[in-house]
Amino acid sequence: MEVLFFGIAKDIVGASQIAFTSPTNLPSSVGALKKNLMETYPEFSKLTSLAVAVNSEYATDDVPLTKNDEVAIMPPVSGG
Repeated sequence: MEVLFFGIAKDIVGASQIAFTSPTNLPSSVGALKKNLMETYPEFSKLTSLAVAVNSEYATDDVPLTKNDEVAIMPPVSGG
């Protein structure tokens, strides 16, 4: 599973993408992935919200993940 990061999420991780290659460490759902990211990168817990897309479709925490998924993590964006 490939996880792509945008905006401040990319800055927190220090990379534009990471891969979960082992079935034993693959998060089972979007919610489990978020929890994993917050445990691995504590700065994620400071973000008030994250938009997550699985295979180019916005996803809620209960969406299951598989090894072939592409997940995008997008932090809140402000503009003016």
